[in-house]
Formats: sequence, C-alpha cells, structure tokens
Amino acid sequence: MNNDIPPHTLWHSLGLHLLPGALLTAFYYLSAPLLMRVGYPVWMSLLLAILVVLIPFELGYLLYQGHKESGRLSLKSVVLNSKPLPLWQYFVLVPLLLGWSAAVFTAFTPLDEFFLRTLFAWIPAWSIPSTFGNIAQYSRSVFLDTFVLGLALNGLAGPIVEELYFRGYLLPRLPASRAWAPLINVLLFSLYHFFSPWQNVTRIVAFSPLVYAVSWKRNIHLSIFTHCLLNTLGMLSSLALVAQ
Repeated sequence: MNNDIPPHTLWHSLGLHLLPGALLTAFYYLSAPLLMRVGYPVWMSLLLAILVVLIPFELGYLLYQGHKESGRLSLKSVVLNSKPLPLWQYFVLVPLLLGWSAAVFTAFTPLDEFFLRTLFAWIPAWSIPSTFGNIAQYSRSVFLDTFVLGLALNGLAGPIVEELYFRGYLLPRLPASRAWAPLINVLLFSLYHFFSPWQNVTRIVAFSPLVYAVSWKRNIHLSIFTHCLLNTLGMLSSLALVAQ
C-alpha cells in the first residue's frame, strides 16, 4: 500500500481491525443491562464503550507505536495519509462524501430492517441501539447526559480516533494493493461493529467512497470531517424524530 513503510501481515492486520470491536461489543453487552436498570437508555452503554474501550485501545495503541518509533508519545510517525489539500477541495469533497453516506444510511434503512428481521432475528431486542428511543420514559437529566455525551463521544472523539486508527494507521499498512486496500479496510471496519451486524452492507456502501477518497488524496482530514458530521447529523435527526 505504501512503499515507505512495511505492511502488516494478514493476521496482524485482521487482529488490529477487529479486536477493538470485539472488546467494545463485550463492554456494551455487559454494561447495558446495568445502565438500563438505573434508568439510562441502552445507547448510553455504547457511549461509555467509546470512552472506556475505543479511545483507550485505539489511541493508546497509536501512541504506543509512536513512542516505540520516536521515543515520545507522538502520532506523527505512525499516522499517515496526512498530505495537505487546497481548502477548496474540502468544501467540494466533504459535502459530496457526507451527502452520499447520509443518503445511503437513509435509503438502506429498509434493508437493515430486513436483515434484522431475518438473518439477525436472534439478537435480543433490548440490545438493538437506538439513539434516544422512547424519549418520554427518561428524565430530563438522563436525556441531557445522553445527548451531551453523544455529541462529545459519538459526534467528535470517537470518529476522530477511529479515523486516525483505521484510515491513518491501518489503511496504509494493509498487505494489499492501493486499489484493493480501501475496500478491505472498509469491509473490516464494518465488521468491527459487532454490535450492529445487520448494518454491514449499508456501512460498506456508505463508507467506501470515503475510504477511497482518503487513499486517493492521501488525506485523513476528509474522513475525519465527514465521519464527525455524519454521526452528529444522525444524532440530531434522531432527536428531531422522537421530539415530534
């Protein structure tokens, strides 16, 4: 993928893509019943998983690798795809990529529901995350806690760390050609969401142009901006729906 750095082995790459998702999902399933018991929506357990598992594992691993290479806690030597772009390209590419991803997630909702009813009907109903669910059943303080944490963790911190890890670190080191590496990366990134397997097809279609754009332009800021905006708009649209 990148001639300047040695690629990971196949098993090394698979492990680094999928292990944090397995840990995140384990935390989710263990913590969700406890949080629901004290009056929080199941969505809160995913937010805490971002804080307790996703960020420490993925950012911690990057900093560890940076320390190994440079002797200090730095991302500079390990996070690649940081080639600068003219400002106008952000204003063209980010809206296009965001529009595509948002349209796919919206249009593919019936497909997600079909997979959930058929292939994944065995998944417990309580574990299917909904951003706000039935808002009327939660107190104002619970709702505000979930909303503020959602914006901070799901809207900003989580996507930023994921893009640094998946597109800045793992993508350039995949043992595949530049033509195939983005597709493999987005496939493994989708599978990494073990807690929502019914959305795999949707995620792959929605994120593929984004990952190819990062590879094409060698710029992860495209994916950071798009991913953060997509997650934030998704939360705000869910809020608008349940508030009607």
